[in-house]
Amino acid sequence: MLVKGVRMYGKSDLRFETFDIGEMGEEELLARVVTDSLCMSTHKAALQGSDHRAVPDGIDQNPVVVGHEFCAVVEKVGARAATDLRVGDVFTVQPKMFLDGEVRGPGYSFAAYGGDITYIRVPREALEGNYLLPYRGKGYFRASLTEPYSCLISALRAQYHLAPNHKDHVMGPRAGGCMAVLAGGGPMGMGMAQCAMGMENRPELIVVTDVDAQRVQRARKLLVPQNGVRVEVVDTSGVEDVPALLRQIAGGRGFDDVMIMAPVPAVIAQADAISGEDSCISFFAGPTRKDFFAPVNFYDVHYNDKHILGTSGGDIGDMREAIEKISSGEIRAEVMVSHIGGLNAVTDTTLRLPSIPGAKKLIYCGLDLPLTAIADFAALGESDPMFARLHRICEAHDGLWSEEAEAELLKSARKI
Repeated sequence: MLVKGVRMYGKSDLRFETFDIGEMGEEELLARVVTDSLCMSTHKAALQGSDHRAVPDGIDQNPVVVGHEFCAVVEKVGARAATDLRVGDVFTVQPKMFLDGEVRGPGYSFAAYGGDITYIRVPREALEGNYLLPYRGKGYFRASLTEPYSCLISALRAQYHLAPNHKDHVMGPRAGGCMAVLAGGGPMGMGMAQCAMGMENRPELIVVTDVDAQRVQRARKLLVPQNGVRVEVVDTSGVEDVPALLRQIAGGRGFDDVMIMAPVPAVIAQADAISGEDSCISFFAGPTRKDFFAPVNFYDVHYNDKHILGTSGGDIGDMREAIEKISSGEIRAEVMVSHIGGLNAVTDTTLRLPSIPGAKKLIYCGLDLPLTAIADFAALGESDPMFARLHRICEAHDGLWSEEAEAELLKSARKI
């Protein structure tokens, strides 16, 4: 079966091409991929190639499909496929799979199973491991965004503080405490704040920082306080003493939970400086270098019960929680999206992802469309009726992407 997709052949070697994924086996499932949201993890994998833990050797001869935050529709089910999904069902996936003791997953490890492709063959291992999750909410794009939100939920649930005996762990953020989301003006930082406001043991104050004025402005507009949580978005560019400013905002106290959203030593130093007694620092943003180091005050680790941890991805339970909260509207996943594009935009966008302003870049895998910012719809609409219609729809939704905008795009845009 001929498809179009983006495959990785080596370090920084992504190719958009037409290729044959073969015939679906009796234990497999065939699906049409509708959306994929581009992830910084894919950018990092593209830089590392087979040095990445989930990318196999030999991809120069056996390339792998990239993309893992996707939503697809079942087209055909094998006679012996281990699934309850039926033709027409919509699903998303838990990409972190464990096969023969190794981490594998769509977007990293398979020749015909990933997000940036028109059709996929879902392998037997993914079906038997129950890595496919039905989605019955509104909008294909929201299903794509359940995976990044599951990673955020996982990170928050991994936070811990000490019980009164200073030995047992009380899991999750400190209820009624202070949380900092450093370098958090991007999509994942805003998502982290959103998820934290919905936790059972949620903080009383969340301070989000960034050095990019546009990201700060966008976060201030879109991060709506919920459940009695106070939210402050702070532009730290040009601030001489960032830790002093943040401690002042927190009423002079140290922060209980600190989430690091960028692998930058200076940001880690800020996290170390603002953390209080029995605090928990989460190094959420994974670096590309294996020799990444940053200074940490280990006196505080010993005497002030400072905890440091890192998480990577979520599990099936986190995915289910993300799907439930997004489907119910408790999480407004649309605040993550700043750009849309077609499958033809994936290669360049993925390789340049850190340098492209805005938030999540949402790909429609059946369309031929350059990467386009929602903020540019109005100007483009002066000469293109489709973008004029999209602009009107987005304006009616607080300038955000929506299922109405998605339906218009799928109806009007050029097919790949």
